[in-house]
Amino acid sequence: MKGGKSKSDKANKADNKLSVKRKAAEKPSKKPVKKGKAGKDPNKPKRPPSAFFVFMEDFRKQFKEKNPNNKLVSVVGKAGGDKWKSLSEAEKAPFVAKANKLKSEYTKILTAYYNKQSEGGNSNADDEEESDKSKSEINDDDEEEGSEEEEEEDD
Repeated sequence: MKGGKSKSDKANKADNKLSVKRKAAEKPSKKPVKKGKAGKDPNKPKRPPSAFFVFMEDFRKQFKEKNPNNKLVSVVGKAGGDKWKSLSEAEKAPFVAKANKLKSEYTKILTAYYNKQSEGGNSNADDEEESDKSKSEINDDDEEEGSEEEEEEDD
């Protein structure tokens, strides 16, 4: 057969490809295994808004009053950004002061949160012990029932 390939040639090529894939799968990868991010605590206090975001709270209300037909968030954001850039330091001062006040409150709340975490770390362990105890009691009951059934079967 000139130029023609037989079915056996195709099968051999397929086997070669499979063997290469198998060899690659058997070799351990040299890349280090990445550890995932630690889960976020939902009880952790949220960070306070910056001066710009304090400004945007008021600006959004004013913008919606002036432009009630506007439905695009991007337009509000762009207009707010432009307005913030055009404000002088004196005009920004009340927003900066409010942001600093919120930040100081946040630091107090955060330190209280971390203190509670360091003290409350033991309470989580207690909860786990209680759940383990309840599980073991259930397992003990199951074992007792199983031994009674075995005794009945022997009779």
